[in-house]
Amino acid sequence: MSRLYYRKTDRKAILTLLSVIAAVLSLLHAFGDKFGKQTGITPAADSLQVRTAGVHSGDARGMTDGTRNNDAKGPYYAAESRHTELFFFDPNTADSTALLRLGLQPWQVRSIYKYRSRGGIYRRPGDFARLYGLTAGQYNRLRPYIRISPDFLPASLLPEAAYEKPDTVSRPKKLAAGEHIALDTADSTTLLQVPGIGRYFARCIVGYGKRLGGYVSVNQLDEIDGFPSEAKQYFTIGDHTPHRLDINNLSASELRRHPYITFRQAQALTDYRRMHGPIRDMNALKTLPAFTPDNIERLRPYVKF
Repeated sequence: MSRLYYRKTDRKAILTLLSVIAAVLSLLHAFGDKFGKQTGITPAADSLQVRTAGVHSGDARGMTDGTRNNDAKGPYYAAESRHTELFFFDPNTADSTALLRLGLQPWQVRSIYKYRSRGGIYRRPGDFARLYGLTAGQYNRLRPYIRISPDFLPASLLPEAAYEKPDTVSRPKKLAAGEHIALDTADSTTLLQVPGIGRYFARCIVGYGKRLGGYVSVNQLDEIDGFPSEAKQYFTIGDHTPHRLDINNLSASELRRHPYITFRQAQALTDYRRMHGPIRDMNALKTLPAFTPDNIERLRPYVKF
C-alpha cells in the first residue's frame, strides 16, 4: 500500500480544522443541557410538543411578568378584577387608589390627574361627566357620591364679592311746582329732577352749556332741538360767571367753535384784527356786515378784549 504524504502547510491546516471542530463540539456538550432547560425543548420533542411547550411557557412568563409589573407600577395598573365600591369623593382631591376603587379605569385616572395638573377644576358634578370614556351608566352610579368642596367654587360667589345692581326701575324724585334748580351749575343727575327732563335732554343741557361757556339765560334752552319749553319754569340763573373768549388772540378756527360765532363771522373778526389792530369794544363789531345787532347782543356775555 502506498503511503500518503502531506506537505507541512497541509498538515497545519488539517490540524487547525480539527481543533475548531473539537472546540465547537465541546461548547455544544457543555451548554446544550442548559439551553434545553431554558426553552423547555428536548431533542426528542416533536414539532407539536415544541409549539405546545412554547405557548405554555410563554403564558406562564406573561402572567409572572404582568404580576411583577403591576406590583412595580402601582395602582394605575391594578388588575381588572379589583374590588369596587361606592363612597363619597371629591374629584378635585381624590387620589388614584380611591378613583380605582370607585371602578374607574387606569387610563381614566390618568386623564383626571392630567386635567388637574393643568389647572382644571371640577366646580360641579356635571363637570365630571365630561371625563373621557365615562358612560352614562357609570356617571349615574357615581353622581350621588360626588361632593365638591366649597374651596373649589368660584370666588365670585362669595358674599363679599356680591355687589348691588343698579336699580334701573327707580326714578329720581321730581321737583314740585314752585321748586327750582340753578341752570348754570346743575349737573346731569340734578337735571333729572326736572319734570319733562330725561337722560337725553339732561346730556344735551350739560353739553350745550359747555359749548357756550355757561348759561346766562333760561331762554337759551330753546336753542336745543326739541327741548320741552314747559320745563323752563323749574330753572333759574345763579351768579355763575360764564367763560369768555379772548377775541383778539384766538384764531378763526378757535372762534368758530362757539355756538354764537359762524365761520363767516370768525373770518371777519380775524380780518378786522389784521387790518385795524385789536378790537377795543363791541362797537367795532357793528362795522362788520357779518354781525347783526342780535348777534352782537347774544355774543356780548361771552367775549373779552
